[in-house]
Amino acid sequence: MATRSTDRPRSREGRPRYAPRRRVCVFCVEKVKHIDYKDANRLRRFLSINARIEPRRKSGTCAKHQRLLRQAMLRARHLALLPSDSSHLTVA
Repeated sequence: MATRSTDRPRSREGRPRYAPRRRVCVFCVEKVKHIDYKDANRLRRFLSINARIEPRRKSGTCAKHQRLLRQAMLRARHLALLPSDSSHLTVA
């Protein structure tokens, strides 16, 4: 009897598959109401290697704080506090 393509492979020895822990929004934990665009060190944490804004699924921020974070990053980029592309990043 052939297996169907919809059948999922079983994990070894009947163990359940690895389920990553749900990330918690850093801003919700710290009860942040406003994300300051002048705090470049905090904002830099949410930038990728290519100086792009990390998505919610990767950074773990909630939707509300992701919107505030994006707005703060765009303001910081406008004032040249954050890089606008990867060519401005220093490789160390």
